Amino acid sequence: MLEPKIQVHPNTAAIVDDVAGRIFQAAKSASTSGQMLSIFLSGGSTPKALHQLLASEPYRSTIDWNGVELYFGDERCVPPDSELSNYKMAVDTLIRHIPIPAQNVHRMKGEIDPQQAAREYGQLLQEKFLDDGPDILLLGMGDDGHTASLFPGTSALLEQKHRCVANHVPHDYIPAGTNWRITLTYPFINRSRDVFILVTGASKAARVDEVLVGETDPMLLPIQGVAPSIGQVTWFLDAAAAGMMEE
Repeated sequence: MLEPKIQVHPNTAAIVDDVAGRIFQAAKSASTSGQMLSIFLSGGSTPKALHQLLASEPYRSTIDWNGVELYFGDERCVPPDSELSNYKMAVDTLIRHIPIPAQNVHRMKGEIDPQQAAREYGQLLQEKFLDDGPDILLLGMGDDGHTASLFPGTSALLEQKHRCVANHVPHDYIPAGTNWRITLTYPFINRSRDVFILVTGASKAARVDEVLVGETDPMLLPIQGVAPSIGQVTWFLDAAAAGMMEE
Protein backbone atom coordinates (compact mmCIF):
# COMPACT_ATOMS: atom_id res chain seq x y z
CA MET A 1 0.00 0.00 0.00
CA LEU A 2 1.24 3.47 -0.90
CA GLU A 3 1.41 6.16 1.74
CA PRO A 4 -1.53 8.59 1.49
CA LYS A 5 -0.77 11.95 -0.06
CA ILE A 6 -2.04 15.11 1.62
CA GLN A 7 -2.97 18.16 -0.45
CA VAL A 8 -3.91 21.25 1.58
CA HIS A 9 -5.70 24.10 -0.19
CA PRO A 10 -6.94 27.43 1.15
CA ASN A 11 -10.61 26.77 0.38
CA THR A 12 -13.17 24.53 -1.34
CA ALA A 13 -12.79 26.31 -4.68
CA ALA A 14 -9.09 25.50 -4.77
CA ILE A 15 -9.76 21.85 -3.91
CA VAL A 16 -12.32 21.34 -6.67
CA ASP A 17 -10.07 23.15 -9.15
CA ASP A 18 -7.24 20.72 -8.34
CA VAL A 19 -9.46 17.63 -8.50
CA ALA A 20 -11.16 18.75 -11.73
CA GLY A 21 -7.76 19.20 -13.32
CA ARG A 22 -6.75 15.68 -12.32
CA ILE A 23 -9.97 14.26 -13.73
CA PHE A 24 -9.35 16.13 -16.97
CA GLN A 25 -5.84 14.70 -17.25
CA ALA A 26 -7.08 11.18 -16.47
CA ALA A 27 -9.80 11.48 -19.12
CA LYS A 28 -7.29 12.78 -21.65
CA SER A 29 -4.92 9.90 -20.94
CA ALA A 30 -7.72 7.33 -21.17
CA SER A 31 -8.94 8.80 -24.46
CA THR A 32 -5.44 8.74 -25.94
CA SER A 33 -5.03 5.07 -25.04
CA GLY A 34 -8.53 4.15 -26.20
CA GLN A 35 -9.70 3.24 -22.70
CA MET A 36 -12.84 4.12 -20.77
CA LEU A 37 -12.40 6.16 -17.58
CA SER A 38 -14.52 5.08 -14.62
CA ILE A 39 -15.41 7.72 -12.03
CA PHE A 40 -17.37 6.91 -8.88
CA LEU A 41 -19.27 9.91 -7.57
CA SER A 42 -19.98 10.92 -3.98
CA GLY A 43 -22.69 12.94 -2.29
CA GLY A 44 -22.03 16.06 -0.26
CA SER A 45 -21.44 19.77 -0.67
CA THR A 46 -17.83 19.62 -1.86
CA PRO A 47 -18.56 17.02 -4.57
CA LYS A 48 -21.51 19.19 -5.60
CA ALA A 49 -19.09 22.08 -6.20
CA LEU A 50 -16.84 19.72 -8.17
CA HIS A 51 -19.77 18.61 -10.32
CA GLN A 52 -20.66 22.21 -11.07
CA LEU A 53 -17.11 22.97 -12.13
CA LEU A 54 -16.90 19.90 -14.39
CA ALA A 55 -20.23 20.90 -15.95
CA SER A 56 -18.85 24.31 -16.88
CA GLU A 57 -16.33 25.35 -19.50
CA PRO A 58 -13.69 24.37 -20.34
CA TYR A 59 -14.32 20.91 -18.85
CA ARG A 60 -17.75 20.44 -20.38
CA SER A 61 -16.31 20.70 -23.89
CA THR A 62 -12.76 19.41 -23.47
CA ILE A 63 -13.43 16.16 -21.62
CA ASP A 64 -14.41 13.31 -23.93
CA TRP A 65 -17.55 12.33 -22.02
CA ASN A 66 -18.20 9.49 -24.46
CA GLY A 67 -15.16 7.85 -22.89
CA VAL A 68 -16.27 8.35 -19.27
CA GLU A 69 -18.49 6.08 -17.21
CA LEU A 70 -20.08 7.42 -14.03
CA TYR A 71 -20.90 5.22 -11.07
CA PHE A 72 -21.85 5.89 -7.45
CA GLY A 73 -20.14 5.05 -4.18
CA ASP A 74 -23.35 4.90 -2.19
CA GLU A 75 -27.01 5.84 -2.23
CA ARG A 76 -29.86 6.36 0.21
CA CYS A 77 -32.84 4.07 -0.31
CA VAL A 78 -35.04 6.76 -1.82
CA PRO A 79 -36.48 7.31 -5.31
CA PRO A 80 -34.16 8.85 -7.91
CA ASP A 81 -36.13 12.11 -7.87
CA SER A 82 -35.82 12.53 -4.09
CA GLU A 83 -33.91 15.53 -2.77
CA LEU A 84 -32.00 13.03 -0.60
CA SER A 85 -30.75 11.05 -3.60
CA ASN A 86 -27.07 11.26 -4.53
CA TYR A 87 -28.10 10.40 -8.07
CA LYS A 88 -30.49 13.35 -8.27
CA MET A 89 -27.81 15.69 -6.98
CA ALA A 90 -25.44 14.40 -9.66
CA VAL A 91 -28.09 14.81 -12.36
CA ASP A 92 -28.93 18.35 -11.29
CA THR A 93 -25.32 19.52 -10.95
CA LEU A 94 -23.44 17.49 -13.57
CA ILE A 95 -25.09 14.82 -15.68
CA ARG A 96 -27.79 16.88 -17.38
CA HIS A 97 -25.23 19.56 -18.26
CA ILE A 98 -22.61 17.41 -20.02
CA PRO A 99 -22.73 15.42 -23.28
CA ILE A 100 -22.42 12.00 -21.66
CA PRO A 101 -24.36 9.08 -23.16
CA ALA A 102 -27.17 7.84 -20.92
CA GLN A 103 -25.75 4.31 -21.02
CA ASN A 104 -22.53 5.58 -19.43
CA VAL A 105 -24.32 6.54 -16.19
CA HIS A 106 -24.87 3.71 -13.73
CA ARG A 107 -27.04 4.58 -10.75
CA MET A 108 -27.90 2.54 -7.69
CA LYS A 109 -31.63 1.78 -7.53
CA GLY A 110 -32.53 3.32 -4.21
CA GLU A 111 -36.25 2.89 -4.86
CA ILE A 112 -36.27 -0.93 -4.77
CA ASP A 113 -35.53 -3.43 -2.00
CA PRO A 114 -32.04 -2.52 -0.72
CA GLN A 115 -30.76 -6.09 -0.74
CA GLN A 116 -31.86 -6.51 -4.36
CA ALA A 117 -30.43 -3.14 -5.34
CA ALA A 118 -27.08 -4.05 -3.81
CA ARG A 119 -27.04 -7.42 -5.58
CA GLU A 120 -27.82 -5.81 -8.93
CA TYR A 121 -25.11 -3.18 -8.50
CA GLY A 122 -22.60 -5.75 -7.37
CA GLN A 123 -23.36 -7.85 -10.45
CA LEU A 124 -22.94 -4.78 -12.66
CA LEU A 125 -19.55 -4.07 -11.07
CA GLN A 126 -18.47 -7.67 -11.54
CA GLU A 127 -19.43 -7.57 -15.22
CA LYS A 128 -17.79 -4.20 -15.83
CA PHE A 129 -14.63 -4.55 -13.76
CA LEU A 130 -14.01 -8.29 -13.33
CA ASP A 131 -11.16 -8.30 -10.77
CA ASP A 132 -10.28 -4.62 -11.26
CA GLY A 133 -11.68 -1.54 -9.57
CA PRO A 134 -12.41 2.16 -10.10
CA ASP A 135 -10.06 4.44 -11.98
CA ILE A 136 -11.15 7.36 -9.78
CA LEU A 137 -13.16 6.98 -6.59
CA LEU A 138 -14.41 10.20 -5.00
CA LEU A 139 -15.08 10.03 -1.28
CA GLY A 140 -15.86 12.38 1.58
CA MET A 141 -15.64 11.94 5.33
CA GLY A 142 -18.31 12.58 7.93
CA ASP A 143 -17.63 14.09 11.33
CA ASP A 144 -17.78 10.54 12.74
CA GLY A 145 -15.18 9.19 10.30
CA HIS A 146 -17.64 7.43 7.98
CA THR A 147 -17.19 7.37 4.23
CA ALA A 148 -19.61 6.34 1.47
CA SER A 149 -22.26 4.61 3.63
CA LEU A 150 -19.72 2.75 5.72
CA PHE A 151 -20.70 3.92 9.20
CA PRO A 152 -19.00 3.08 12.51
CA GLY A 153 -19.99 -0.29 13.90
CA THR A 154 -22.20 -1.32 10.96
CA SER A 155 -22.22 -4.71 9.28
CA ALA A 156 -20.88 -3.51 5.92
CA LEU A 157 -17.49 -2.93 7.53
CA LEU A 158 -17.09 -6.69 7.94
CA GLU A 159 -17.90 -7.56 4.31
CA GLN A 160 -15.04 -9.49 2.72
CA LYS A 161 -16.51 -10.66 -0.58
CA HIS A 162 -19.32 -8.61 -2.10
CA ARG A 163 -18.52 -5.41 -3.93
CA CYS A 164 -21.73 -3.71 -2.87
CA VAL A 165 -24.11 -4.33 0.04
CA ALA A 166 -27.17 -2.93 1.75
CA ASN A 167 -26.20 -1.37 5.08
CA HIS A 168 -28.52 -0.55 7.97
CA VAL A 169 -27.48 2.72 9.58
CA PRO A 170 -28.56 4.11 12.97
CA HIS A 171 -31.11 6.90 12.71
CA ASP A 172 -28.97 9.43 14.53
CA TYR A 173 -26.58 9.57 11.55
CA ILE A 174 -29.02 10.36 8.79
CA PRO A 175 -32.41 11.90 7.87
CA ALA A 176 -35.37 10.01 9.30
CA GLY A 177 -36.67 7.25 7.08
CA THR A 178 -33.38 6.64 5.27
CA ASN A 179 -31.77 4.14 7.61
CA TRP A 180 -31.06 1.75 4.73
CA ARG A 181 -28.21 2.58 2.38
CA ILE A 182 -26.54 0.90 -0.58
CA THR A 183 -22.77 1.16 -0.43
CA LEU A 184 -19.53 -0.01 -1.96
CA THR A 185 -17.44 -2.15 0.37
CA TYR A 186 -13.73 -2.36 1.15
CA PRO A 187 -13.14 -5.36 -1.16
CA PHE A 188 -14.07 -3.18 -4.15
CA ILE A 189 -12.99 0.22 -2.83
CA ASN A 190 -9.49 -1.12 -2.23
CA ARG A 191 -9.07 -2.11 -5.87
CA SER A 192 -9.17 1.58 -6.85
CA ARG A 193 -6.38 3.14 -8.86
CA ASP A 194 -6.95 6.61 -7.38
CA VAL A 195 -9.02 7.54 -4.35
CA PHE A 196 -9.68 11.24 -3.86
CA ILE A 197 -10.95 12.09 -0.37
CA LEU A 198 -12.39 15.61 -0.22
CA VAL A 199 -12.78 17.09 3.27
CA THR A 200 -13.59 20.67 4.20
CA GLY A 201 -14.52 22.64 7.31
CA ALA A 202 -13.18 23.19 10.81
CA SER A 203 -15.67 20.67 12.21
CA LYS A 204 -13.64 17.92 10.51
CA ALA A 205 -10.19 19.02 11.75
CA ALA A 206 -10.00 16.90 14.90
CA ARG A 207 -11.28 13.83 13.05
CA VAL A 208 -8.83 14.32 10.17
CA ASP A 209 -5.99 14.43 12.68
CA GLU A 210 -7.28 11.31 14.45
CA VAL A 211 -7.70 9.39 11.20
CA LEU A 212 -4.31 10.27 9.74
CA VAL A 213 -2.02 10.21 12.77
CA GLY A 214 -3.97 8.28 15.42
CA GLU A 215 -4.42 4.56 15.96
CA THR A 216 -6.07 2.54 13.19
CA ASP A 217 -9.51 1.05 13.91
CA PRO A 218 -11.84 1.00 10.88
CA MET A 219 -14.75 -0.24 13.02
CA LEU A 220 -14.63 3.12 14.82
CA LEU A 221 -13.30 5.23 11.93
CA PRO A 222 -14.40 3.49 8.72
CA ILE A 223 -12.44 5.77 6.43
CA GLN A 224 -9.27 4.18 7.81
CA GLY A 225 -10.28 1.00 5.99
CA VAL A 226 -9.78 2.75 2.65
CA ALA A 227 -6.36 1.34 1.78
CA PRO A 228 -5.95 0.26 -1.86
CA SER A 229 -3.45 -2.53 -2.37
CA ILE A 230 -1.76 -0.85 -5.34
CA GLY A 231 -3.67 2.43 -5.77
CA GLN A 232 -3.06 5.91 -4.40
CA VAL A 233 -5.14 7.67 -1.77
CA THR A 234 -4.97 11.47 -1.89
CA TRP A 235 -6.57 13.66 0.76
CA PHE A 236 -7.72 17.10 -0.39
CA LEU A 237 -8.17 19.31 2.68
CA ASP A 238 -9.04 22.94 3.02
CA ALA A 239 -7.06 24.97 5.55
CA ALA A 240 -9.79 24.65 8.17
CA ALA A 241 -9.97 20.84 7.95
CA ALA A 242 -6.18 20.58 8.04
CA GLY A 243 -5.93 22.99 10.98
CA MET A 244 -4.78 20.60 13.71
CA MET A 245 -2.30 18.85 11.44
CA GLU A 246 -0.55 22.11 10.64
CA GLU A 247 -0.20 23.32 14.21
